[in-house]
Amino acid sequence: MTASARVTLGLRAHSGWAALVALAGPSASPTVVDRRRLELADAAIEGSKQPYHEAEGKKPKEAERLLARCMDSSRALARDGLRAVVDQLAARDHRVVGCGVLLGSGRALPEDVHQILASHALIHAAEGEMYRDVLVRAGEHLSLRVTGVREREILARAGEATGRPGPELQRRAAEMGRALGPPWRQDEKLATLVAWVALAARG
Repeated sequence: MTASARVTLGLRAHSGWAALVALAGPSASPTVVDRRRLELADAAIEGSKQPYHEAEGKKPKEAERLLARCMDSSRALARDGLRAVVDQLAARDHRVVGCGVLLGSGRALPEDVHQILASHALIHAAEGEMYRDVLVRAGEHLSLRVTGVREREILARAGEATGRPGPELQRRAAEMGRALGPPWRQDEKLATLVAWVALAARG
C-alpha cells in the first residue's frame, strides 16, 4: 500500500455496537485494512444497549433522563471509537477521507418520545435510528464526509458507484475478508460495500 493511502470507513449499527470495516483505495481495486467492533453502549449504565426497551414502562421524567443519559454516552463512545480508528490508521500512513453508514428504512419516528415508548414496534425502530444517528454524528464530528445508504439499497448504490454488477460486488466483498480470517459475516460484508460507495464518491 502506498503512503497516505486514502481510506473510507463502513459501518453497520446494532443495539449497543457497530461493525466497522476500513477500506483503502484505489476504488477500482480496494483492500480491507482494518476490521473491528465498535462498542456504543456503556456497560455501567443499566439497559444502555437497548435504552428504549429499558425506558418502557418508566415514569415520563425518569424515561427521559435515562434516554438522554444513554444518548450522550453513546455519542461520546462513537466519537472516541472512530477517533481511535482514524488515529491508528494514520499511524500506518492511511488517511481516512470518508465514512459510509448503513441506514434504516427512512420512516419518520414521532417526535414525542412517550408516543414511541407506547409502541413496541416504534421502540425497536427508535433504537435502530439512535445507533445509526450516533455513528453519523461521530463521522461529522471528525470532519469526515458521511455517506448514508439505506441497507436495502446498498447493492444497487454500490453498483452505481463502482460500475460492477451485484453478484460481482457480493463475491468481492466476501473475498476481501479471507485474508483477515473470521469473523467475516454479513455485517462486515455490508460494511465493506458501504465503505466502497464512500470511497468511490471521493474519486
